[in-house]
Amino acid sequence: MTKPTRESRSKRIVIAGAGIAGLSAALSLHAAGFTNVVIHEAVKELRPLGVGINILPHAVRELIDLGLGDRLAKIGVATADLTFFTPYGQRIWSEPRGLNAGYRWPQYSIHRGRLQFMLLEAVRERLGPEAVMLGSPVTDLHHDADLLIGADGIRSSVRQAMFPEEGEPLFGGYELWRGTTYAKPFMTGKSMIMAGDGRQKIVIYPIAPPGANGTQLINWAIQHPAPDGDTPRGDWNQPIDVEKILPHVQDWHCPELDIPALIAAADQVFVYPLVDRDPLPHWSTDSVTLMGDAAHPMHPTGSNGGTQAIIDARALAYALATGQGLLFYEGQRRPLTNKVVLANRKDGAEVILRLAHERAPHGFTDIEEIMPLVEREEIAVRYKQLAGFEPATLNASRSWSLEPDGSTEASGISSS
Repeated sequence: MTKPTRESRSKRIVIAGAGIAGLSAALSLHAAGFTNVVIHEAVKELRPLGVGINILPHAVRELIDLGLGDRLAKIGVATADLTFFTPYGQRIWSEPRGLNAGYRWPQYSIHRGRLQFMLLEAVRERLGPEAVMLGSPVTDLHHDADLLIGADGIRSSVRQAMFPEEGEPLFGGYELWRGTTYAKPFMTGKSMIMAGDGRQKIVIYPIAPPGANGTQLINWAIQHPAPDGDTPRGDWNQPIDVEKILPHVQDWHCPELDIPALIAAADQVFVYPLVDRDPLPHWSTDSVTLMGDAAHPMHPTGSNGGTQAIIDARALAYALATGQGLLFYEGQRRPLTNKVVLANRKDGAEVILRLAHERAPHGFTDIEEIMPLVEREEIAVRYKQLAGFEPATLNASRSWSLEPDGSTEASGISSS
């Protein structure tokens, strides 16, 4: 490989978008020695919007390598376990997560806005206060830069300029009702619950440590078939009256948590369309590339959106720092993320909810009779392998970091 010169690392790099993807890219490029990096963000004021997000161990490893481990630990919850239930509260499957599952790095459940602002703070500290330009949208490919990185989300202007005939995001037929509630911790206080029948399902997990009053901020999201009519695509943070949601979950039972009471106590609830886009034939030209939701928007199944964006950022910086370029970056990332996009349309590991319902729509006496342990284990492992975070393989692989002296010869390729 060709080692980049000091001149090449001083080339001007413009990043469109100051979300998790764009901020992670700026930090990764800075760590790799690039000195002229600026983020252009369309909005005039950043606010910590959104609800919960999960960052899986292969992305947490990359953030720790960026020196952000202590900051993550302060604002997130180190997820300990995941349990799937039927709507009747019958346990289908449980598995440890993060450090409990044998990973060398934790999995974090965290408020999306807090994660974004943690990354923003680090960018301004390391790259300078002028590294993020607000109210400065990137609207086309003609920018004063040697490289333009489109990290501007599912409605990416950069992607649209590259693929002007693509059209609107693809609607998956479902809405997501998302909210947060302050409540007493459930199970371990670091647990994640998924319940449902595959058609309607809910995921619940805490996204902040308990406060002095003994409660913690708990994130929940319900996937429900969308009503007839034209549903806006890519229209986020639209409020909805919680009273409209309660009839859909009033009969749900869970031995670990009162789901209807949790939802009823939410301060504010938002509705999101379930959308994605088809995989692209390529992400890059000689001077432009895509990453994160601009490259591979996916259904929020398996906690992979933010995770894959962070790994994109690290892989891109590695590819540029080692002189292997955009084709190497795309070759490492596009095939894998394409598989995740398509798998998430089929519910990923959450397919276990649908299978349990199809085989025992009124409940079961013994889960082994309808879904043997070996099948449940195979579903869980298969998705981890596809998305790049099977524990043994991940633990044995290298991250996308350069060597401490800035050399590249000893750096391996991450399995993720």
